[in-house]
Amino acid sequence: MLSPIAPPSPQPSPLDTIRGVDVTDRTATREAAEEFEAVFLNTMLQQMFTGLENGGTWGKGHGADAWQSLLIDEYARSISAAGGIGLADSVERELIRLQEGS
Repeated sequence: MLSPIAPPSPQPSPLDTIRGVDVTDRTATREAAEEFEAVFLNTMLQQMFTGLENGGTWGKGHGADAWQSLLIDEYARSISAAGGIGLADSVERELIRLQEGS
């Protein structure tokens, strides 16, 4: 026999993920904002280095692509940690606004 169809569960709200977070501790918020900026910078830098000839900084061996990826990731993290391009500040403000509004 067929069982009855259960009603669909409601979609979780993105605000559910920040409920119960200590809004006075801004350390995690800043770290998340800087991580977001680093990922953005990584994507931007990957595009900038696409199409460059093998050799030079990256070398010509089998590990050149892996080396390039790791170095670009470190560039992105270093730029973000040194103040970045201002994206982390905007993201942090928006995260705080969302936390205070929940």
